[in-house]
Amino acid sequence: MRHFLLIQILLVISCTNIKLQPDELFQFQNQKVARSKNGVVTTAHPLATQAAVEILTAGGNAMDAAVAAAFTLSVVEPSMSGIGGRAQILIYNPADGVHGIDATTQAPSYYKFDDTLGVEYGYQTIAVPGVVKGLTDALQNYGTLPLAQVMNPAIAYANNGYKLLPGEALRQRSVNEFLKEFAGTRQYYLDEDSLTYDAGKLIIQQDLGKVLKAISENGSEVFYQGWIAEAMVKDVSDNGGFLTLESLKNYRSEKSHIVNGSYRGYSIKALWLPAYGAITIEALQILEQLQVNMKEERERGLAIYHAVESAYLDRKEQKTLDDAERFTSKSWAKKRALETQIKNGIINIRKDNINVNSDTIKDPTGHTSHLTVIDKNDMIVCLTQTIGPTMGSKVATPGLGFLYAQTMGGYLGEVEPNLRVPSHISPIIIFKDEKPFLAIGAAGGSRIPSSIVNVISNTIDSRMTLPEALHFPRVHSLENIINLEVVDGIGWNDSDSIYFSQKGYNVEMTRLPAKFGRVHAVMLDTLTGEWIGCADPDWEGTSAYPE
Repeated sequence: MRHFLLIQILLVISCTNIKLQPDELFQFQNQKVARSKNGVVTTAHPLATQAAVEILTAGGNAMDAAVAAAFTLSVVEPSMSGIGGRAQILIYNPADGVHGIDATTQAPSYYKFDDTLGVEYGYQTIAVPGVVKGLTDALQNYGTLPLAQVMNPAIAYANNGYKLLPGEALRQRSVNEFLKEFAGTRQYYLDEDSLTYDAGKLIIQQDLGKVLKAISENGSEVFYQGWIAEAMVKDVSDNGGFLTLESLKNYRSEKSHIVNGSYRGYSIKALWLPAYGAITIEALQILEQLQVNMKEERERGLAIYHAVESAYLDRKEQKTLDDAERFTSKSWAKKRALETQIKNGIINIRKDNINVNSDTIKDPTGHTSHLTVIDKNDMIVCLTQTIGPTMGSKVATPGLGFLYAQTMGGYLGEVEPNLRVPSHISPIIIFKDEKPFLAIGAAGGSRIPSSIVNVISNTIDSRMTLPEALHFPRVHSLENIINLEVVDGIGWNDSDSIYFSQKGYNVEMTRLPAKFGRVHAVMLDTLTGEWIGCADPDWEGTSAYPE
């Protein structure tokens, strides 16, 4: 059912380390796998990976490297994330365990949901950004190097330029018409013909470099209370938005509640709301309860589909910490599994109301950026950041150079003032015998939890290597439709579709790349003691290690 040619190619790719110049990017996009006992980095862009590796080489820890990569992604992959967006960070520190940071965008104090019904982009969708506060607080609490040193790679790429990768160029081109509507995005992302730039174009962003330099010298205060805040508020308020100086000044990153689960003897740590760690754990624990032959590919695919389908129906029920305990309990997983009865090869699943207001259900393309870092002391950082759909709100303030996330207007559901709304972001760390085994996260909207469940099952149930697990075709639930990944002839094929259809399933085969989440993970090779970093084969990310 699956042709493994690309897996074999991947496994013989050299794992030597990389150090890139901007004009060398295209040559190294296949550097997907890295192995080392001294730390590994995997991110969605070669320059972000390089920035993190340089920080590790300079003596920084995993948090120093992750923050460097995150700020760099804000420069070189603006369609997916940036300093105008939101983030969730899951941290493992061998000295004191697992921690989390919530830096989600927050609705301003005077936001009125009824005033934005039907608004899908623009100034009225802009909330208080969280990334800058989240990254600077994370560095202060868990890093070792000065902010200026950690941000230096991002500032350098903004001021000196970088070559636009093909995928980023395509994403920006896909929203060209929206970018024309606003002065800032016209200035930063369109040429004299009002078209986005082609791949290979050297992109210089001096306004963004100025903003990043100010943050590096003055910390997050300049962003939330200084001249940057004043510029944001003036532009947004002048154009009908809700952002205020008060809302910016009062913004805080928050300590996340850690949710716990297990899967076949492995323990799982994840983040509670506004992340979707509980739903990912629930899906895995339902999968564990389903009585199917997990060694048979089609049966395992069906089980994954139904476990995800069942867990996703509980998304709208997540509210309190009592819900966190309930949805991550084994008793709840058993209950849901019993409601999913397998008879004659067909699983009959409960039919709850599945109209869930959520990001990604409205954007099938997916979005977001994830990175994973482990250092030589086994400190781990799983960091996911986003601006929502491609190019976020489609707004950038002239003089500042960064895009704002889309948050309000119904995109994430009804938002109340001063509150944060959940999204599918779900960084995960898995332990075996109390030692870290797998650190994983993904981009891709509603396909984030399902892509993570697919890869975890591949590694634990099928004993795949991490590169094999990321290449293996994924399954997703499209509200009572089994969605099968078919990319370049290496995914599920027509015979699989016929097989599932004959069993009574509605089947949709997706033949476009990057539609089933983009996973960046690090896993322990228990035989060699090396950490293996792997970047998703459907994206332009890379993996590398420090010298």
